[in-house]
Amino acid sequence: MVYRALGLMSGSSLDGLDIAYVEFEVSGGSWKFELKATECVQYSEQWKERLQKATQLSAFDYLQLHADYGHYMGQKVNEFISANSLEYKVQLIGSHGHTTFHSPATRMTHQLGDGAAIATETGINVVSDLRNMDIALGGEGAPIVPIGEKLLLGNYDLFLNLGGIANISVNGPKYLAFDVCPANRVLNLLAEKKGVAFDAGGTMAEKGVVNYELLRKLNDIDYYAMPYPKSLDNSFGTDIVFPLIEAFEISVDDALATYCEHIALQVKQAILSVIDPEGEKKPSLLVTGGGAFNNFLVKRLQFHIPDIDWIIADEQLASYKEALIMAFIAVLRWREEKNVYHTVTGALRDSIGGSVWVGQE
Repeated sequence: MVYRALGLMSGSSLDGLDIAYVEFEVSGGSWKFELKATECVQYSEQWKERLQKATQLSAFDYLQLHADYGHYMGQKVNEFISANSLEYKVQLIGSHGHTTFHSPATRMTHQLGDGAAIATETGINVVSDLRNMDIALGGEGAPIVPIGEKLLLGNYDLFLNLGGIANISVNGPKYLAFDVCPANRVLNLLAEKKGVAFDAGGTMAEKGVVNYELLRKLNDIDYYAMPYPKSLDNSFGTDIVFPLIEAFEISVDDALATYCEHIALQVKQAILSVIDPEGEKKPSLLVTGGGAFNNFLVKRLQFHIPDIDWIIADEQLASYKEALIMAFIAVLRWREEKNVYHTVTGALRDSIGGSVWVGQE
């Protein structure tokens, strides 16, 4: 059976709205996919500012933003469909939205982007609120991509996503995954101090010198000593990590170099906590996310963790893996099949997550 679905993802790095149109085929319980069309819709400065300041709004204004952003996403989907001649082909939309509040300890999470608004704008059935069921079941609500990694990309032992937040997945008999540390969200905030959106290729970081006192303070943050399952809120990078770096008043290049080193060391710690370093087989690891294009960061990762078979995903998969998997999660929801692993999130059980909004009668 073939499903034609579209995935929407807005990451914490605020680089834009990722859209992926995917064809999925299932036969005998085995899944195949083909990324047919992709696009990253860059946010205008107005939209970027609105999303950045969402958590500071009154309840009324926040809910208005939720509705407005849903209509915006629906409009961008329509433009994408038109540009790629996909009229009457997309059967389903899986929308992650943009995470603002995420508090597993109090069983609350929220992603901006009203699914009803998307369905109304597009006339296509929508699955949204993908983390809520797992959170209600006492889970972390994150990461949720492991279901797609295992069923669509299961030929690797480990998956490392270097997005706004770095997270790792372990493809074993018991599937594990957790957030490691803030990544591109902090690196991009530092790069913006030099008037650029991001440190292309890590060229600025490569010129910098590691500040070991700052590095020590970063590595001493309590979260890193916590056992998994665990997940991070976007504010961890913006409200805790970034101010700590700013307090050192070092150059942007030195700050970037230091933070890349921090990411590499935390990823090393995470990997060593889930694999047997004395194992006979050299584990394979697939790298995705915007950080896959940060050559300096990748070099530091490979330096600190040499006994890994590092595979950098191709540009399309590296950029759109999460949007791809949001589409897949929606397809599983539509089929009423489990789409979140409790071994990853710590929830009471696996769950079928997502709210369904019917686009047309």
